[in-house]
Amino acid sequence: MSDEAAAAGAVPGPDGLLRCGWGLSADDYRAYHDTEWGRPVHGDGPLFERISLEAFQSGLSWITILRRREGFRAAFAGFRIPEVAAFGPADVERLLQDPGIIRNRAKIEATVANARAALDLDGGLDALVWQYAAEPGRPAPRTLADVPAVTPESTALAKDLKKHGFRFVGPTTAYALMQACGLVDDHLADCHVRTAAADPGRG
Repeated sequence: MSDEAAAAGAVPGPDGLLRCGWGLSADDYRAYHDTEWGRPVHGDGPLFERISLEAFQSGLSWITILRRREGFRAAFAGFRIPEVAAFGPADVERLLQDPGIIRNRAKIEATVANARAALDLDGGLDALVWQYAAEPGRPAPRTLADVPAVTPESTALAKDLKKHGFRFVGPTTAYALMQACGLVDDHLADCHVRTAAADPGRG
């Protein structure tokens, strides 16, 4: 991202609605930005899916993951935690031959390990993750340059997940998870998604 792009605020799309700039770079991004990103995600299974996809995204663009999402769901049993936790070496080898996902052994093995870690949590994954939600009233970012990559909360979440045996969940990945799952609202101040949430009567 250029400095100029980072310094820009919300950008009008073809439909005239203001969006965070990244949400206009492709149709897949626009749909994800408008309907999913930043909206609260609850439930151990849905959060496990998001943790898994964020881990696979490490070192890649998010759109690469987004376009393979259905492939990931098919490969990993719909991200049902008990089923993925039961995967063995033969499943890992099968997944390494699956063109519908990112065929990275370390990330595949981490997903299986993370399912086992999630299964062992006493209070569940939802409770662990959501205790790190940002306090309400956090100022809305006005430009992409105002959006952090890491926060004290994401660092603490990453540390807690690692303590429980999760892999590929550093502070940056943890913050991306927090953004995607609505633990923080990083839609820009003028983005139509944020303004609609602030005023449900709009539109």
